[in-house]
Amino acid sequence: MLKRLLFLLLILNLHTYAKDKPMETIYDFKVTTIDGKETTLAPYKGKVMLIVNVASQCGFTSQYEGLEALWQKYKDKGLVVLGFPCNQFGAQEPGSEKEIQNFCQVNFAVTFPMFSKIKVNGDESHPLYVYLKSEQKGLLGSEAIKWNFTKFLVDKEGKVIARFASATSPKSIEKEIEALLK
Repeated sequence: MLKRLLFLLLILNLHTYAKDKPMETIYDFKVTTIDGKETTLAPYKGKVMLIVNVASQCGFTSQYEGLEALWQKYKDKGLVVLGFPCNQFGAQEPGSEKEIQNFCQVNFAVTFPMFSKIKVNGDESHPLYVYLKSEQKGLLGSEAIKWNFTKFLVDKEGKVIARFASATSPKSIEKEIEALLK
């Protein structure tokens, strides 16, 4: 009897807590810009976001060019490309934030927002990526990011719409982006 009473009280507390706590959205996640400023994704509310884990020494690094092209073509229409450097795949992003930023500007003239280096898999996975992976699973329902340049497309309301593999070029998802910008 006591166990049932305790269980009932626990359920009531959880229900009350869940009602009082506002639901977390993609805009609530704390991130750090590549130059060290803490922020959230709230400045991008109402925009279509393309969130990408990037690396400077990867076979897909040339995708920076396509990402920048999308950013330049659609930024005035409501698209934002967000780059999150990650060193978890073949140690292909070993540099400091300053080195990453310099590499991106010198080699690809990157102007879209870049953030500090994060982990996208494992126990230390950034909460944003825990969320993205839970909202859009990968191949065969897997949540793990398989490699650099995995892309997540988020609509203007903050819903994660699609996940694209590393080999998917930025140009090839242009139609999906255009549809969300309408």
